[in-house]
Amino acid sequence: MDNLKVVTLIKGKGRSLKAGGAWIYDSEIDNLNTEITDGELVEVHDFDGYPMGIGFINKKSKITVRMLSRNVNAQIDDAFIEKRVRNAWEYRKKTVDTSSCRVIFGEADFLPGLVVDKFEDVLVVESLALGIDRLKPQILKALKKVLLEDGITVRGIYERSDAKVRLREGMERIKGFIGDEFDTKVPIVENGVKYMVDVKDGQKTGFFLDQKYNRLAMQRFCKDAKVLDCFTHTGSFALNAGVAGAKSVLGVDASELAVEQARENAELNGLSETVKFRCEDVFELLPRLVEEGELFDVVILDPPAFTKSRNSVKNAVKGYREINRKGLKLVKDGGYFATCSCSHFMTPELFTETIAQAAKSVHKRLRQVEYRTQSPDHPILWAADESYYLKFYIFQVVEDC
Repeated sequence: MDNLKVVTLIKGKGRSLKAGGAWIYDSEIDNLNTEITDGELVEVHDFDGYPMGIGFINKKSKITVRMLSRNVNAQIDDAFIEKRVRNAWEYRKKTVDTSSCRVIFGEADFLPGLVVDKFEDVLVVESLALGIDRLKPQILKALKKVLLEDGITVRGIYERSDAKVRLREGMERIKGFIGDEFDTKVPIVENGVKYMVDVKDGQKTGFFLDQKYNRLAMQRFCKDAKVLDCFTHTGSFALNAGVAGAKSVLGVDASELAVEQARENAELNGLSETVKFRCEDVFELLPRLVEEGELFDVVILDPPAFTKSRNSVKNAVKGYREINRKGLKLVKDGGYFATCSCSHFMTPELFTETIAQAAKSVHKRLRQVEYRTQSPDHPILWAADESYYLKFYIFQVVEDC
């Protein structure tokens, strides 16, 4: 593009960028031009003047530049935005059930800092970077156009840009309607299970779409089974177990709102007699269940991220080890155990090691059935490590004898 200000990398820096990543940190930039305005597009050059591409800048953020294009001659206009959006939608049509899915997944869709989830005919938007915030109206206009071509008329858009990380970008936390107001309780169907998604007051964008096919994978273990679903949120794994023909299901979550919504979802599916929910702290409940002599055919652990930074990884490891120890004690000999981590900082290697330590400490042997990650509508872009965050194991548990 013409007349863009230039950001130059320090010699030897920008390794992540050169490997295919999308971020440039403040410590990698040489003599930042003070005339550059936060949020504007900049040209990125290597230390020797070699053009690396175009991104948007925010001097308030440690991630100072997020790349939009590797082509330094790209015109970041309506046509560019529409192409990005169209590519994202065409990819989803090939890889997932698109009735409800993540349509745009930030850096992995080359629109850094932006998430858009589609729940039937409603879009939920989360913007986490200043530069992409300024492009948001163009992106949403393009998305509505592209979806309409496939006969999908967007009924409404709700913004959930209320994450704390926006404060680190020097941005306010905001939530509310973009355009006309609508009923924010949105009915969806996933894997044959009905849900009422609360896009206004639910966690994140209202529903965790990234576990879609992991939930489906668990169905085959749950027929005629006694199932325990920990950190159930609005009941998604528990309801998949119920739909699959489980004998009984107990879902547990510490949030009263989530449990209330889970009960409503169970009623929606005619599963209120089979699938029950309790509002309790999972860490406190599991030892009590062990004392009471409870055992389950299937135990599912889907905890929140115990770490959102490198600094707290050590404490997170303790948390994951402890919850897996507690969960494993409740699995019958020959039963099945699903466990996951949704923290990017809990690497696959570290998570695997932590589960192994937990199993050893309670004298359980694990036979790995399957290792899974996030649903393909949350694509993992190689070299953009932040896009790979969900690790999901299914094991058979056998006594260490």
